Amino acid sequence: MSWPRVVTLRTDRLSLEPLTERHANQMVLVLAPTELYRFTGGEPPTLEQLEARYRRQALGQSPDGRAAWMNWILRPGAGGPPAGFVQATLTHEAVGLVADLAWLVTASEQGRGLAGEATSAVATWLTSIGVGRLQACVRPGHVASERVAQRLGLAPTSTVVDGEILWRAVTAPPTEEGAGVRLETH
Repeated sequence: MSWPRVVTLRTDRLSLEPLTERHANQMVLVLAPTELYRFTGGEPPTLEQLEARYRRQALGQSPDGRAAWMNWILRPGAGGPPAGFVQATLTHEAVGLVADLAWLVTASEQGRGLAGEATSAVATWLTSIGVGRLQACVRPGHVASERVAQRLGLAPTSTVVDGEILWRAVTAPPTEEGAGVRLETH
């Protein structure tokens, strides 16, 4: 299976860089605050764990080739340290290409709309390459992530996956802010 290649995306405030193993050194600090795991569980990764994870993810697809792994590191558009990430796992389903989205913004950068801006950019790009359905799993009570999902045009379903509610949309995401997305191919 041939999957689309991840490209750099830019918004008015952010640069979303395709993930590489070299991001682990900076991202270990982004992922260090323990409050980030309040809704997802787990604990901050070590540098070695993150390097191994990023090495796998940077391959761009699952070992069996049935899923594409698209990962972006988000940082201020003017430069500076990373603030978080957005992930999209693409699969082929009966309805066509489906993207399972996930996002995280480090604790010190939350509350500024960065997750919504970054995921909107990714969603706009995904729909431009033919993804027909966007979805995400959100832990009940995680109001900030619920707002990001709503901004993407997702709505909660009755499906529960590992204690999280599946949010889904079949239509393209809102484009009022997605219109400012700029693509760079490297």
